[in-house]
Amino acid sequence: MTRVFFATDIHGSDPAFFKFLNAAEHYQADALVLGGDITGKMVISIIRRPGGWEANLFEHKYVLETESELAELEKIIRTNGFYPYRTTEEEVRDLEADPEKVDALFLRLMKESVARWMDVAEDKLKGRGVRSFISLGNDDRDEIIPVIEGSEVMTYADGKAVWLDELHEMVSVGHGNMTPWHCPRDLPEGQLAERIEAAISQAKDPTRALFNFHVPPYDSELDLGPQLDNQLRPVLVGGQPNIVPLGSTAVREAIERYQPLAGLHGHIHESRGASKIGRTICINPGSEYSEGILRGVLLNLRDGQVVSYQLISG
Repeated sequence: MTRVFFATDIHGSDPAFFKFLNAAEHYQADALVLGGDITGKMVISIIRRPGGWEANLFEHKYVLETESELAELEKIIRTNGFYPYRTTEEEVRDLEADPEKVDALFLRLMKESVARWMDVAEDKLKGRGVRSFISLGNDDRDEIIPVIEGSEVMTYADGKAVWLDELHEMVSVGHGNMTPWHCPRDLPEGQLAERIEAAISQAKDPTRALFNFHVPPYDSELDLGPQLDNQLRPVLVGGQPNIVPLGSTAVREAIERYQPLAGLHGHIHESRGASKIGRTICINPGSEYSEGILRGVLLNLRDGQVVSYQLISG
């Protein structure tokens, strides 16, 4: 039997990633799979002041005098999936005047964070015989792919079919259908369907594969979230947010056609659960990365079947 641990949507959170690595030993997993949206969303400036540092986080002003206080704040920032950046008032003014410089800084910090994670993964997993895979999501940027591909222990799986063991494959597609935010890897459904088909074509037997598709299948109860208007505000019905399916029709059609062993999904953090499409069990473990909590699922595979699965949180 092969035990697979899957988690997703950690959005740059240090504790979530470190817990993901520890899952190999804690759950005796043979394979680790990290789904998409692995990078953070924001840079938090920590500005040098006379006698110390100053920063704003969640509308709270921090005034720091010692290196230990500074390190503790940086830890809090990284737990929430943000990137701390020590800077000066002058540099902040310079950045505010040039959006391209802000983007270049954000990308540099993102790459540095992922590179640090790959170093930690090597220390934790090298020589342990655990197969470890990472895909990107719709909110990630292609520029970090070479950083992951440089790892000796983590395999970049996006757009590919890879072997989990001698019998079971995994097909991964991290791009998503269009969102109101127009994320870096959002695609129209037709283009997403083409990428899905190209990845599936690499598999020897899709019916013995896991489909690691970042976006859940449309109308699967794993894709429920608030409807937004063109100003990104929740649409209200009867004074309450209107909850609608947000998943991908291309993902659903692929699962209906090929009937893989399981679908592993994320993207909609609040839609934790499992549902069936034909014989295929589809799972979204959800995400609470900003709390330093890792949500995931354990799957036991044997002889071309999912023997059991368990949603976990910790």
